[in-house]
Amino acid sequence: MRTCRFVFAASLTVAASLALTCMARAEEVWVSSLDLSPIIQGWGKPVADKSVTDTPLSVGGRKFEHGIGTHADSFIRLELAGKATRFSAWVGVDDNARNSTANIRFKVNGDGKTLFKSGVMHFGQAAQPVDVDVTGVHTLLLTADSTGKSIAFDHADWAEAKVLYTGTRPVIVGSPHENAVILTPKPSPQPRINGARVFGVRPGHPFLFTIPATGDRPMLFGVENLPEGLTVDTQTGQITGRLQKAGEYHVTFTAANALGQAKRPFKIVCGETLALTPYMGWNSWYVWEGHVTDAIMRAAADAMVSNGMINHGYQYVNIDDCWAVKPGSGDPTLGGAPRDAEGRVNANGRFPDMKAMTDYIHAKGLKTGIYTSPGVTTCAGHVGAFGHEAQDIRRFADWGFDFLKYDWCSYGAQAKDRSVAELQKPYRLAGDLLRQQDRDIIFNLCQYGMGNVWQWGKEVGGHSWRTAGDLGGSFNGIPVALFRDGFDVYAREGLDKFGGPGGWNDPDYLLLGELSNWKGKTVPTPLTPNEQYTHVSLWSLVAAPLILSGDITRLDDFTLSLLCNDEVLDVDQDPLGKPGRRMAMDGTSEVWGRDLEDGSKAAGLFNRGEKEATVTAKWSDLGLTGRKKVRDLWRQKDAGEFDREFKTMVPRHGVVLVRITSR
Repeated sequence: MRTCRFVFAASLTVAASLALTCMARAEEVWVSSLDLSPIIQGWGKPVADKSVTDTPLSVGGRKFEHGIGTHADSFIRLELAGKATRFSAWVGVDDNARNSTANIRFKVNGDGKTLFKSGVMHFGQAAQPVDVDVTGVHTLLLTADSTGKSIAFDHADWAEAKVLYTGTRPVIVGSPHENAVILTPKPSPQPRINGARVFGVRPGHPFLFTIPATGDRPMLFGVENLPEGLTVDTQTGQITGRLQKAGEYHVTFTAANALGQAKRPFKIVCGETLALTPYMGWNSWYVWEGHVTDAIMRAAADAMVSNGMINHGYQYVNIDDCWAVKPGSGDPTLGGAPRDAEGRVNANGRFPDMKAMTDYIHAKGLKTGIYTSPGVTTCAGHVGAFGHEAQDIRRFADWGFDFLKYDWCSYGAQAKDRSVAELQKPYRLAGDLLRQQDRDIIFNLCQYGMGNVWQWGKEVGGHSWRTAGDLGGSFNGIPVALFRDGFDVYAREGLDKFGGPGGWNDPDYLLLGELSNWKGKTVPTPLTPNEQYTHVSLWSLVAAPLILSGDITRLDDFTLSLLCNDEVLDVDQDPLGKPGRRMAMDGTSEVWGRDLEDGSKAAGLFNRGEKEATVTAKWSDLGLTGRKKVRDLWRQKDAGEFDREFKTMVPRHGVVLVRITSR
């Protein structure tokens, strides 16, 4: 509110003495009265004047009328425009959490400077007061960080949160705007062979592998020393057939066009180990959810070829939930008999001929996957495999699927307890059944890291295992989950010790491009451009499967550049198969490193802070000595030669990904 008065000075001219002076009166605003939709948090939605579970705000037995109920990890970014003078609140764990495992640290940051830090707060602890001077601050960041192994029950309250300001009313804003800068150079028109350098297949099983190569078309493909039982289509690069004899076969791929020829050695391992490198592809869930159809799957396969992803090593086109019959549904396309006379699962009306669909995808030189649950129903309430595991897995093989995602979901009602033996039971059964089939089916254990699945996932037949919850379970929470379930879970649990050829840690899909916002629309990923570079870089360093779950039919040039940088993908697909790990941490700066087959080292210099910062990779932390050559992998450009360390500026939530080699 403004009040104005006229001032008269006898010594001045009449015109000058009639000067208008406006005085601003300070006002208070409850933060809960602002638009809360830009708030980012790890679970649920922020609630005005109530807890995150929509109950009255209460901390340590004290009730509050105003405030914001949120959930760790959460970020409330207030734009103050330098017009505020004071921020105050009471912070603590909401009493409705009702669990002693809640552990939250509250922070207030003004323009990059820490103004308040609570220390770790627990359930039942009295609310702690916050009262800070914000004079001249433009951006005030309120964070509630989980400090435990899980964010479960971390109900965080900013009670009585208010701002004293003059003039410009504060607003809650999302992440700072960033331009989507493409760093990846366009592929050369000359041939380049990409993707994995090794491939596993079981004796006597169908073999399908498409030589991934960029360059102008038309292109002719060949394979030197191709073993008996396999043939190559020289026009498409598709290798098909069956290998009857176990062993290692060393071949050389060739690709030629009018501008030249490329060659690359390749190893085929015929034996019992599949997934010798992390698999790459696409999954329907985070864009189509329960709306997936046969037509959508075929369109995804078409897109993987037409947009060139197949030329960079992407192979799998996978259905997630909602292809089976949904008991009790009023939608006729989801109804029908759940099983045939022999007890085998049926597809719903949206998938009229599964075998025809898989044949279509295979004809593109691609593979395809399916989803079910060991429980009675899937997560979305469709028919699960419980009691029919053998029939269903046999049907998946007969239909021609190459991949199975097995989602815990309703099986919790069948398990006697959460002992490791009970957690293993459904996956051990399915793993044994998959090994009995006459085709190779990659087995993805989707059970959210329960019972330290990374310690036994491979033992029960898994080729990958989810290490945490759904990365996109909350649309606005995707940026939080990226750092929590990617960086923090991986480092805390030492997951680098458990992944390798034949079995990989899976921190969930690549959430890039257009995603479902869980409100019936597809919208751009909430990850900033720099967070997207971080996403792909970290997944490649830790040797994670690279499965896009955005709309593959609508990928812009920026998203394709993230997915199709072959020097970055070479890190993920490195045949040594040794996952990287956190090598150093300094505040919000982290350096992750990974040993590669040729003796070089991949390193990611990450900045988790809110401002651009210098990040340093020290040779002593990476296990290196001497003068080294550093190559920027996203830019595909040499950065120079360095002694003892490499340092560079890294943007907010961004990364510089490099390969470090001897001169």
